[in-house]
Amino acid sequence: MTLKEPEYGSGSRATPINSPSDIKYIRITDFSDDGIPPNHEFVTAETVEDKYTLEHEDILFARSGATAGKTFIYTADIGEAIFAGYCIRFQFDCMKVIPNFVYFYTKTRRYQSWVNSIQRPSGQPNINKEEFKSFTIPIPPIEVQRSLVAEIEAARQTRKQKLAQADELLSSLDSYILDQLGLTPPEESDKQVFSVRLSDVKTRFDVDYHTLRFKNLRRMLEGNSSYPLMTIGEICQTSPRSGFAAGRQDQAFNEDEGVPHIRPLNMKPFGEITFEGTKYVPKECIKNDDVLVPNEVLFNNTNSMEWVGKSAVFTGDRKCACSNHITRLLLKKDIAEPFFVATLFNALRSLGFLGILSTNFNNQAGINIETLSYLRIPVPSLNEQRFIISEIQKRRVEGKRLLQEAETEWETAKICFERKLLGEEV
Repeated sequence: MTLKEPEYGSGSRATPINSPSDIKYIRITDFSDDGIPPNHEFVTAETVEDKYTLEHEDILFARSGATAGKTFIYTADIGEAIFAGYCIRFQFDCMKVIPNFVYFYTKTRRYQSWVNSIQRPSGQPNINKEEFKSFTIPIPPIEVQRSLVAEIEAARQTRKQKLAQADELLSSLDSYILDQLGLTPPEESDKQVFSVRLSDVKTRFDVDYHTLRFKNLRRMLEGNSSYPLMTIGEICQTSPRSGFAAGRQDQAFNEDEGVPHIRPLNMKPFGEITFEGTKYVPKECIKNDDVLVPNEVLFNNTNSMEWVGKSAVFTGDRKCACSNHITRLLLKKDIAEPFFVATLFNALRSLGFLGILSTNFNNQAGINIETLSYLRIPVPSLNEQRFIISEIQKRRVEGKRLLQEAETEWETAKICFERKLLGEEV
């Protein structure tokens, strides 16, 4: 079915794109299981060789890493591109098989079962070219292929629409809380040169902290709202404190032996905690003070500048601890609602305020307890906070419903595709 021998990609080093004419460099980290994510930032290659140039409807198979077996179908609308060495390119004979038919077949349970059975776990999962070539696919007539592809492509587009609707709802949480507080984000400024008084740099000497952008964000937060300002330290019952570090040698294998150890990766961008991929720490190592308290706000104190300040509320559904990259905030019940504070933190993060507030080290950004404690935020009455949160929760619930519906329908469509192909009842 292939036009020529499958090929490994380029081993060139990736570099930033500097011009729209730069050729894109497709790596396994650039595509998800459903293509290139929206607004993705591509890179280019230090050395571009013609033999790695992608052609319309080439299919790339990830050959190494945690996502070995993941596939991507290249289309010309992406722009001129080459592919990287951890991918294997297959080019199919369109007279015999529709490339999209092969691509969608790699989303079936049969293909995933084969991937799980064939990849070698030594070092890191790996599937070589010869092993991919050995995988067999039932090939019906072209007309049947077209029909199956049309059905699953329609389901895929429906999924994309619902995911976009969900993203729009969840993204609106930031603008909604800022609007309710009367906070209007400042316009971006292209001014690169500015002056600073010597007396203003005694506490912070880094450039970002003194930019016009950050000054305008502080003015927005502290001067534009009609609500009283309070420091984070003032609205907390107890002093903010961080969790504890737990390296690989300090971990337990499962929940029977340990307690979930919440880390930044367990905190979603829109203020939720996920236990997918959770690490555990031995129960005997957990002190009473290490156990998270229901309704604590968890603040991601160390991350990239983009994600530092990501926050969520621990609801107390399970006994958990958290890492030292998270600061724990137990709020005064008569002053602040946890979901209000966490949502405001996430809105300030998305504006870039918390990233600039942080200090940078080893390619990471951090906000220490002292800096966070002195941060001032608008604090409406409890009734007003609850009103804001009720609307935010409605949007969050609807967003989650759309996400779940999109994934459920997509899984059903893939199963239907596979069953029809194999002649099973649907």
